[in-house]
Amino acid sequence: MLYRPDWHEPLTDRAWDAAWTHDASAAIAADAAAAFDPDDFWPAGEWDAWGATLPLKDVYCGAAGVVWGLARLDADFDAAGAAARVHERFVAEPTQLDGVELPPQKRSSLFNGETGIAWVRYELEPTDELRETLLDLVDANLDNEANELMWGVPGTLLVARALGEPEPSEAALRASRDDDGWWTQHIYGQEFRSLGPVHGLLGNVFALGEVEAALPFVRERALRDGDHVNWAPGPGDDNMRLQWCHGAPGIVVHTAHVLDEDLLLGGAQLTWDAGPFDRSEKGAGLCHGTAGNGYALLRAFERTQDELWLRRARAFATHALEQAQSLPTRYSLFTGGIGVALFARDCLEGRASFPVLDWL
Repeated sequence: MLYRPDWHEPLTDRAWDAAWTHDASAAIAADAAAAFDPDDFWPAGEWDAWGATLPLKDVYCGAAGVVWGLARLDADFDAAGAAARVHERFVAEPTQLDGVELPPQKRSSLFNGETGIAWVRYELEPTDELRETLLDLVDANLDNEANELMWGVPGTLLVARALGEPEPSEAALRASRDDDGWWTQHIYGQEFRSLGPVHGLLGNVFALGEVEAALPFVRERALRDGDHVNWAPGPGDDNMRLQWCHGAPGIVVHTAHVLDEDLLLGGAQLTWDAGPFDRSEKGAGLCHGTAGNGYALLRAFERTQDELWLRRARAFATHALEQAQSLPTRYSLFTGGIGVALFARDCLEGRASFPVLDWL
């Protein structure tokens, strides 16, 4: 089977309502702004906090990501001031993550280390000093063997390109590619190959600005069942998932502009037919939740200009907002309500700007 039905739930009966969507998104942002503590930042969810020293400070599920999201949502919040406090706290007390084996260059991680935190601060209030800090972090990451977006060179390459100095990172990433075109990931004490945008080949070619180079691998790995298409995580891993980080939603989100239309529509159709994620299993967020999957529907609309896909994306946005309202509040960009609010805003505007990656 191409996905796990037990991880999904029926779509809400609530009809799309632009005013309700605007207000629900604004309420998420206002609550996060009000909940900010200048010392402890935001409370951490149990999954987000696993093995990490508190407060969480990173872009993925920590304070820097929430600050970035609040700035994009135009919340009534001193985002620049908060970003400075978060970065200064990380410099004084770098986050430790116990229970997993991380690269020696873990401080340079875009999603979990100082690079992402300093980039958020730089975006909001750029200085020459911060620029040099970022370039130093990029350079420190050049020999990272993780070979994936979250911890490795691909993530810092995106920052290097934004700063106008991508060449060393590009060279390092190309040099680490295997002869058959894949990359081998070395992360969490494991060695594997993966296809998706977070831990695999697609994220690497995205960072290189060469998404078309992923198409032969995407075509080869596509699994079909009638009108549905999905992708297993990678060679040797047939554990089917249907989420942004692994599976059709992530493939569609990051290749929609070049992907064969039958694969694009097959992945989007499976995402729609499977329905939103069950709130007790995956939840509402971006990485492995309803909002992240909804971005695949929004990408299908951008590519085809078929209003059917915009209506479907908006239905997912409505459902994700209801989930965010009903679940315990989770102050996180990729796993919590801020990502949901950003997706809902994009549905209001009829465009897909996937958080962080489409902004670098």
